Amino acid sequence: MPVARDIPGAVFREGTAVLMARIVDADDTPVTQASAAAIRYSVLEVNRHDPDDLAAVVGHDDVALDPADVLFDTLQTGGAWTADATGYNFRHEIDTGGSEPFPRAGGCYQVRYELVPVTGQKIVFRFKLRSL
Repeated sequence: MPVARDIPGAVFREGTAVLMARIVDADDTPVTQASAAAIRYSVLEVNRHDPDDLAAVVGHDDVALDPADVLFDTLQTGGAWTADATGYNFRHEIDTGGSEPFPRAGGCYQVRYELVPVTGQKIVFRFKLRSL
């Protein structure tokens, strides 16, 4: 079973983030476009004094994504992916057109994704980002 952990990173205040990961199911098989029924994301500001205190960022709360826009059917390597030689199958560039996803410098943000597979249990993965 994969280990659950937040994926760390940093972003610029009022900027975007391009988030990449290798997402696998309970059988350790990489998720594909056809195996994902739905994906949603939220950007949450984390209270540094109480990590259970999360505030949704306006315009970035429970937003639906098209699996075909963020998932690859084969693992990708190269470019910005430097984690390993195996590759990634998830890539999402957060839209800043409607509202800023990271409005406060010095803030700590959690970007939380919920992937609902066609069969099986939902997959939750998160990024923990510092805003500069």
